[in-house]
Amino acid sequence: MDRRKFLKAATVAGVAGTAMLVSGCSNNEEKKEVKNVNVNKNKTETLKICLSWPKTLPIMGTNMLWFADKVKELSGGSLKIKIFGANELVPALGVFDACSKGQIDGFHSGPYYWKGKNIAFALFSSFPFGMNANELDSWFDFAGGMDMWRDLYAPYNLLPFKGGNTGNQMGGWFRKPIKSLADMKGLKMRIPGLGGEVMAELGVKPVNIPGGEIYTALERGVIDATEWVGPSLDIKMGFYKVAKYYYSGWHEPGSILELTFNKKRYESLPKEHQAILQAATTMLHSKIFTEFEYENAIQLKNILEGKYGVHLGVFPNDVNEAAKKATIKILNKYASQSKDFAKVYDNIKAYFPVVRKWTDTLPKWYLDIRDEGTIVD
Repeated sequence: MDRRKFLKAATVAGVAGTAMLVSGCSNNEEKKEVKNVNVNKNKTETLKICLSWPKTLPIMGTNMLWFADKVKELSGGSLKIKIFGANELVPALGVFDACSKGQIDGFHSGPYYWKGKNIAFALFSSFPFGMNANELDSWFDFAGGMDMWRDLYAPYNLLPFKGGNTGNQMGGWFRKPIKSLADMKGLKMRIPGLGGEVMAELGVKPVNIPGGEIYTALERGVIDATEWVGPSLDIKMGFYKVAKYYYSGWHEPGSILELTFNKKRYESLPKEHQAILQAATTMLHSKIFTEFEYENAIQLKNILEGKYGVHLGVFPNDVNEAAKKATIKILNKYASQSKDFAKVYDNIKAYFPVVRKWTDTLPKWYLDIRDEGTIVD
């Protein structure tokens, strides 16, 4: 994809009722009810879904177009999805309010964008040194995460579903190398969410600018560093041309995306349409994550082979240790200020060490076998 076209695009970064036939009703009444059943059964529903990014954005945007096609296919054309990219119908970050008010039927975005409405929302997306994508999935589906998410969205008339995961995000692109914590002081860096708050504790000046403006800001020195997603999308943005130092990260170890519907609109749909949406969102969630895994792997291979002239590294130990302390400080601060945040955070604190013990056995098991020479390197 041409980078200029990509950046230009990225600047914008009915009820089918069931008739109840009551015994004893007149023939005319019965015929009227049957007629209503047939009309509703054949009705085509169309849902308007807006994105916080362009429809053309690889993986996140393009898979929403795939989602629309899949819903149409599964429903035999009786349920259609109309996708609108960022700023086509409502502002990129105006989708939450628009959906809440019923102006649109759904949106694809990220929960941490709404932390200004309820700081607990940030925990449903990702936070520094938190759970990875697989751990998050198990937490949402079996450890209470989804129930809490839906409970907290319900007052806004919203019903969220998991809508993909970017996997671990990279720590960012820097114009100069980071050799110690001192090198972080005073840096202007594009980084949102709780990750940005942690960076602020390290002396960084976090800024939040639209995706399409990042490259120019980095090129002109308006900012000194930026994080975006991972190699899959970062390389397409061309950041390597103006910032050669690329660091692995901890600020978003598994970023959940959301496909959220207006709750009343969703519940008004026939049960079969609800089931189709549930099935299609499950497929969407998996497809986005696995495509990110594939594309990140391919682009990382290119980076390691020197294709882009990138210096790939990890943050120094003093940066990582300071970030861990800052993360705990910030999470505890919000837990003391918000009952919603405390409830979600307490649940995570109880589950995280349990699932992480299992997660940690897998690489150890693999490495032990590999070291015995039974795995081909």
